Amino acid sequence: MNIGNYVKTGLLMAAIVALFGAVGAMLGGAQGMLLALAFGVATNFAAYWFSDKMVLRMYNAHEVDASSAPQYYGMVRELAEKAGLPMPRVYLIDEAQPNAFATGRNPEHAAVAATTGLLQILTARELRGVMAHELAHVKHRDILTSTITASVAGAISTLANFGLFFGGRDDENRNPLFAILIMIVAPVAAMLIQFAISRSREYEADRGGAEISGDPRALADALAKIERYAKGLPLEAAEAHPATAQMMIINPLSGGGVRGLFSTHPATEERIRRLLGMA
Repeated sequence: MNIGNYVKTGLLMAAIVALFGAVGAMLGGAQGMLLALAFGVATNFAAYWFSDKMVLRMYNAHEVDASSAPQYYGMVRELAEKAGLPMPRVYLIDEAQPNAFATGRNPEHAAVAATTGLLQILTARELRGVMAHELAHVKHRDILTSTITASVAGAISTLANFGLFFGGRDDENRNPLFAILIMIVAPVAAMLIQFAISRSREYEADRGGAEISGDPRALADALAKIERYAKGLPLEAAEAHPATAQMMIINPLSGGGVRGLFSTHPATEERIRRLLGMA
């Protein structure tokens, strides 16, 4: 059990509630603070129990089984058994960009998802390395923090947009600086949260995935191939919900403007170098 991830998740949820309360107080005084705190608590509750379903729905993922996707499903089952994990739910996303992610609140309620593009461009050996990487995230219990972050970042952005239209308590006391601060601080807070949780865990998942699959070179080859293809193939769901980008094995975003700030993955070249060092 990774206690550190539980601590980070708890701090994240507490920070979200505090942020909501502060923004509510700016916009509506004591009453606004209470309403925002209630919204923050409700957001955390929904994020803990339903964020995996929210994310899968964002990507129009559909569940598959041994009948509908025998090779893909069987590969995940074999790797889960090797990793000592319960069998996760398995999903496919009908998108050309090759990518994959894991989600859920714990290994007993986990899901892995891959795009159809990933299955098309990778060899069976390379795909095995990628799915082992995602199961390493499940085993390390990274998925709770990353999934909650993806869902609550949208709520923080909503709160920031609310601040754009209601920059003070009333017309007389309205301070335009409040609206500016809310618009800037809330999205930046969401980004900082993601920067804090994403980079080192990818290295650990690469290592864990290589150990589960027993083939670090296959994962290295897969990362190089995904990086090459992903640059020219947009993933519309990720562009629309950039907070989910940190869940993917390779950054799915095109990178321009604000979306570039959501690029939280370490350099693919360094990830490959480390994997080849294991091999």
